[in-house]
Amino acid sequence: MVMGAHMAMARLMRAPNPTPTFFVALFIAVLSCMVMLPFGSPMATTTEALMRFKKTLQLGNESATLSSWDPNKDPCNGNKANWVGVLCFNGNVRGLQLENLGLQGKLDLEPLTQLPYLKTLSFMNNSLAGPLPKLKNLKLRSVYLSYNHFSGEIPDDAFEGMILLRKLYLGNNQFTGKIPSSLTTVPKIFDVGLEGNKFSGQIPDFRQKGLKRLNLANNELEGPVPESLSKLDPSSFSGNGKLCGPPLAGKCGDPPPPPSPSAPPSECSGDSCGTSKKPSSGLKIALIVVSILLLLALIAVILIFLNKKRQQSELDVAESLDDSTSKYTAAGGSSQMDVKSVEATPHPKKGDLGKLSFVRDDRQRFDLHDLLRASAEILGSGTFGASYKALIMTDAVVVKRYKQMNNVGREEFHEHMRRLGRLTHPNLLPLVAYYYRREEKLLVSDFVENGSLASHLHGNHNSDQPVLDWPIRLRVIKGIARGLAYLYSALPSLVVPHGHLKSSNVLLDENFEPLLNDYALLPVINMEQAQHLMMAYKSPEYAQHRRITKKTDVWCLGIIILEVLTGKFPENYLKQSFDSSADLASWVNGMIKEKRTSEVFDEEMGRVGSSKGELLKLLKIGVKCCEEDVERRLDLNEVVEKIDELNEGESDGDYRSSVSSEGDDYTSQVV
Repeated sequence: MVMGAHMAMARLMRAPNPTPTFFVALFIAVLSCMVMLPFGSPMATTTEALMRFKKTLQLGNESATLSSWDPNKDPCNGNKANWVGVLCFNGNVRGLQLENLGLQGKLDLEPLTQLPYLKTLSFMNNSLAGPLPKLKNLKLRSVYLSYNHFSGEIPDDAFEGMILLRKLYLGNNQFTGKIPSSLTTVPKIFDVGLEGNKFSGQIPDFRQKGLKRLNLANNELEGPVPESLSKLDPSSFSGNGKLCGPPLAGKCGDPPPPPSPSAPPSECSGDSCGTSKKPSSGLKIALIVVSILLLLALIAVILIFLNKKRQQSELDVAESLDDSTSKYTAAGGSSQMDVKSVEATPHPKKGDLGKLSFVRDDRQRFDLHDLLRASAEILGSGTFGASYKALIMTDAVVVKRYKQMNNVGREEFHEHMRRLGRLTHPNLLPLVAYYYRREEKLLVSDFVENGSLASHLHGNHNSDQPVLDWPIRLRVIKGIARGLAYLYSALPSLVVPHGHLKSSNVLLDENFEPLLNDYALLPVINMEQAQHLMMAYKSPEYAQHRRITKKTDVWCLGIIILEVLTGKFPENYLKQSFDSSADLASWVNGMIKEKRTSEVFDEEMGRVGSSKGELLKLLKIGVKCCEEDVERRLDLNEVVEKIDELNEGESDGDYRSSVSSEGDDYTSQVV
């Protein structure tokens, strides 16, 4: 038996050891078996998943935009998408951005679970309905479902396990019930929009340290605001009448103030009453003296503060003008102001000095220190902050300061600015450089000597200033339309590629060619400020349906067309929201119906001669751009095509006599 064991051991020792070649052969054999398994390629799986998802969608009038979803073509080519609405990175589908397509019905996300790299979903500005789709089966970072018709209660566990979620926009839907508590357990979330729904009950306790924005405005919430949210802006809780506690004004549990009772009859008599009143009189005198001293101290502090202000840099001077402009300037009608040039005295804090980021290579480079030392001229203060002209070497630039530009983080902001820097068109004012700081941003662009279109239409004209005659006005309108069309083609992912189109944001160069300014800033402007200040949110569709569309910029263009033709300052610029009674288009329509078309046009336009027909055609285009019903409003491509067909004609007659003969015909066409 012992000998048998020795023989077995000997045979084992004589067996050859496995070699590297053996392992390679084994790996190839296993791989061959795997190849024979019925698995498709990752891209084929992605294509099939997206096509299955497309079949679940109820497409609206814009369904033609999804015709590029071709199963015979890969959705992605590197970082470039072959399919509309698909976001790609390294050949993988990272997101879907199907906004403003009129999508209807319920949203079924189950087919998208086959996309392992999917991180972003955006279906904003559609007509999707039904309950909130199941999101927790997807590893999402950003979800944008605002401006739809989703309804019902959100399950309390709807967001369990979504450890990667950072942004959630569910605003302006019809959700009811309590805010799901699972949302308070999402560790990385920092931006939440639940405004404009019907959420009820108390606000759950959000304790995420990284939470930067939580908008709960215009719901039916009640009770105290959790202490963890007490430092948010009060506007985040507006429109909830039963909420209380910081940061809101009312304290929780405070009883209503009792009515002021009449003074009770005195129960004292003799000297005792006199002695009890003396301390009270003395206290009043002391309070008066202290109040006077405090007032004097406050005045002294203010004087010291104002004196120091005069010695600060022009950036701080511009900041001091933010709240001192007139009503017209606040509406965005600022032009160059006759302000004495000031020499900057640079005293920036050490931590504030940063680097100017240039987005164009054809401009002279300078740094923030040069900017602070430059001779500066205050230009005015618009809706978002002050702007001033600075002379750097031989170049004049305009610096605009923005404090309400914190809608995205640092990296997203840098990427968006670089994106704007790549835009090139004869009718766009190019962005030259920018400066990023968490508290404020600076945008640097070229100085345009002729000022804004608003200043030429509504400013105090002098003899040296050229009059905007009909040929110049038509040229300006054509340039604005072409610049806007370029923005639509270059920035297809933005619902409103401009978003703040008005006459004060149209500058005129030395040849009176228009340059669009303040464009494509909606993604980076704080949403609360955007809804109060930007022209897109003064449109009829936002007033009626709390949403903006691809045709919102067309409405803004229509207002400019009517403003240029009539010379009237649009009250729309001054209103917080759309008001049909103060709408320039409503006034023009009223004049047309009364057959007073000849009284509509600006007298300073001068003679139009044989262009009377062109003048009426442009008026008709402007009116159709301003249709309150978005479906009846012209598309931008139609507007550009119709405007390009217009010509200046010859100037040999008075425009009033020219158009009066055609007023009745035009009235019948429009009305």
